[in-house]
Amino acid sequence: MKILSLNVWGGLVHGPLLAYLAAADADVCCLQEVSRAPAARSDWLTYRDGDHVLQQRANLYREIKAALPAHEAFFCPTARGALLDGDRPCPQEFGIATFVRETIPVLGQVQDFVHGAFSADGFGPHPRARNAHVLRLHDYGRGAAVTVAHLHGLRDPAGKGDTPARTAQAERLVDLLDRVRRPGDALVVCGDFNVLPDSISFDILGRIGLTDLVTGRGFTDTRTSHYGKSGRYADYLLVNAETPVAGFEVVAEPEVSDHRPLLLTIA
Repeated sequence: MKILSLNVWGGLVHGPLLAYLAAADADVCCLQEVSRAPAARSDWLTYRDGDHVLQQRANLYREIKAALPAHEAFFCPTARGALLDGDRPCPQEFGIATFVRETIPVLGQVQDFVHGAFSADGFGPHPRARNAHVLRLHDYGRGAAVTVAHLHGLRDPAGKGDTPARTAQAERLVDLLDRVRRPGDALVVCGDFNVLPDSISFDILGRIGLTDLVTGRGFTDTRTSHYGKSGRYADYLLVNAETPVAGFEVVAEPEVSDHRPLLLTIA
């Protein structure tokens, strides 16, 4: 079983992103910063947050579904806000999405917020609401279950250091994991955590036996050349002792976002 985690950056590197997701052929794709705007007239919308202006694909979720036709799709929005579709405002939902190969049965799942709550009338001030998606799957190849979870950790304009909100986010994530996982399950937790490697978040996740493969295997950069700031850690992938890791890679090429894909293979 191959599990891929990637912050897709709203589809800004659109063509290469879709081509990579299809070619990677992962069984489970855990994607952050996914968008959906059924009312859009254009393929691209303009997002504005103060001085920050960014183009986003209007219906990236729909486009990824088309690129992965053999996968079941799950969209988990955190908020609905207005972007610009040409000269008019257009509502768009924003959140995370999970794609599971349709030959893999979903035994249980939970989607819930780890910070804040759904905002239907705008994205709101930072730090904005964040959610997580946890699925318990049956791996026919191993004849055993694996619980997979991902999240897009909250962003704080002050930086990636620990805050009470980030500590509470990690505690809430453990609560969600405990609602789905079973004793003996392989356990994989991934995503764009938006924290530093020394974050207390990893101590909290370590209490249930999770260790990070990014830092644990010596990777020092999960960002691409599209990201010009210092501080090259953002994305992590954690496993427990029951997870038979056959391979793990922080993918440097191709560059399909300002984040690098994390690709795990379970034996």
